[in-house]
Amino acid sequence: MKFKLLLAFSFWMLLVTVSCNKDDITFDTPSQQLRFSRDTVFCDTVYHQVRSETYVVKVYNNEDKDILIPRVNLEKGATSLYRINVDGKPGYDFKDVPLRKKDSLYIYVEIAPQATGPEAIAEDKVIFTSPAGQQHVTLFSVVQDAEFFIQTPTNPNVITSSTTWTNNKAKIIYGNLTVDKNVTLDIDPGTKVYFHKNSGMKVSSNAVLNINGALDKQVILRGDRNDLDHDTLPKNWNSIKMEPNSILNMNHARLFGGTRGLEMKQTTANISNSFIHTFFEYGIYAVNSTVTASNLVMNNCGLSCIGIFKGGKHNYTHATIANYSKAMGSFDRKGIFATNEWKNDTGQTEQGALQQFNLRNSIVYSDRDNSVQFEQTPGQQFEYLIQNCLLKYSGTSEAGFTFDSNINVVQSIKNEDPQFMNYFMAKMNLRVKTTSPAKGKGNSTVAGTVPFDIVNESRTTNPTIGAYQ
Repeated sequence: MKFKLLLAFSFWMLLVTVSCNKDDITFDTPSQQLRFSRDTVFCDTVYHQVRSETYVVKVYNNEDKDILIPRVNLEKGATSLYRINVDGKPGYDFKDVPLRKKDSLYIYVEIAPQATGPEAIAEDKVIFTSPAGQQHVTLFSVVQDAEFFIQTPTNPNVITSSTTWTNNKAKIIYGNLTVDKNVTLDIDPGTKVYFHKNSGMKVSSNAVLNINGALDKQVILRGDRNDLDHDTLPKNWNSIKMEPNSILNMNHARLFGGTRGLEMKQTTANISNSFIHTFFEYGIYAVNSTVTASNLVMNNCGLSCIGIFKGGKHNYTHATIANYSKAMGSFDRKGIFATNEWKNDTGQTEQGALQQFNLRNSIVYSDRDNSVQFEQTPGQQFEYLIQNCLLKYSGTSEAGFTFDSNINVVQSIKNEDPQFMNYFMAKMNLRVKTTSPAKGKGNSTVAGTVPFDIVNESRTTNPTIGAYQ
C-alpha cells in the first residue's frame, strides 16, 4: 500500500514538474522575418452590412527559437472595415504574440462593410512589427451597396406595381421574389442581381420581365457567393420561373450558377446577346413556350443547355451552344433536347405540338457523342429545320433524326471540331479559331436578320456559324 502511495505521489510530482517546465518557456524577440501563407487576402465582392466569409492567413516562425511578435495590428485600427482574429483572440491590435519555433499561428480575416456608393474598394493591412523589420499582409475587397428582398413568414416578397431596378445598388434575393400578375419589372443596364442559396424569382401570369442590358453593361443574374470557385459551380440558387402567359425580354445578360436558368411554361421569350451557363439541370427549360433567341451563348448544363417540352415554337439563330463539364461528367449534357411530352406536377404526361423548331447558323457541340436529341411522339406534330449548323451527331437512334439526305437538315456540318478558343468554364471563350470549320459557313440571308454578332461585330460578309463572327 505504501509503495502504491509513493508511486502515485511520484507520478503527480513528475506531472507538476513537466507542467512547470511548460510554463517556464522563454520567448525571444524575432531575429528573422516571418513567413506568410499569402501576402494578399482578396475578400471576394461583399455587400453593404453583410459579413463576408472568413479567410485564413498562416504565419510561420522559421527560427530555431520561440518568439514573441511585439505587435500585430490592423493599419486602420478600430476604424477598419476588417476584423481579425489572431490565434483565437478577436480584435484589431495585439501585443507580444507568442509563436513557437518551427510552428505557425492562424489569423482569420473577415469584413462587414458599410458601402459608400454603388461600388467601392476596401483596403487595409495587417502589420507585423518586430526588430527584424515591419511586414504586412494586404487586405482587399470590392464593396457593393445592396438592396435586399427577403421572403419571411410575414413578408411574401411580392413586387405589386411596375418597377425599375437601377444599377445603383446590387439586388440581393433571399427566398422567392414574385413579380405579381400584370406587373412589369424592368432591369436597367449594369444591374447585378444575386440569389441566395435556395432562392429564385417567379414572374406571374401576364407579368413582364425586361432584362435590359447593354454591350458594355451586362445585367448579371447569379448566386450571391462571389468567391471564384463559385463562378464555375451550379446549384447556388434555384431559377427564374416564368408562369403561363408571362413575357420575357432579355438582352445583354449573363445568367449562371443555378439549378435551372429560365424555367418557362407557356411563356413568350425574346433573348438576344446573352450568356446562359453552368446550371445543374437546364439553362433554358421551356414547356409549350415560344422562344426566339439570337446571339446566344450556352455551356455547362447537367441535363441539357436547352430543354424543349410539350412542343411550342422555337427559333435559335446564330447561337453557340456547347456542353463541356468535368464537374457534371456523369450527366447527359445535351446541347438541345426536344420532345412533344411533359410530365406535370402530378406526374401525369401531357402532350403538345412542336409547331416550329428552327436552328440556323448555329453551333451545337459537346464532348458527348450527340449534342441534339429529338423525341417525337407518334401522331404529334414535330416540325424542325436545321440550316447551316455545326453539330455533334452520333446517329439516328440516339439523335432521333437522320442527318444525311434529310430535307430538314440543310447545308450543315457534323462531327467537325468547332475549335473553340477555350470551352472550360474558368476561362470560357466560345469564339472559334481562324481554322474553324464554322468560319464563313453561315447563310448570308439568315445572317442579315442578325447583322451584328454578340460583341457587335458585323457579320454581313462571310458569316461565321455561331454567336461570334
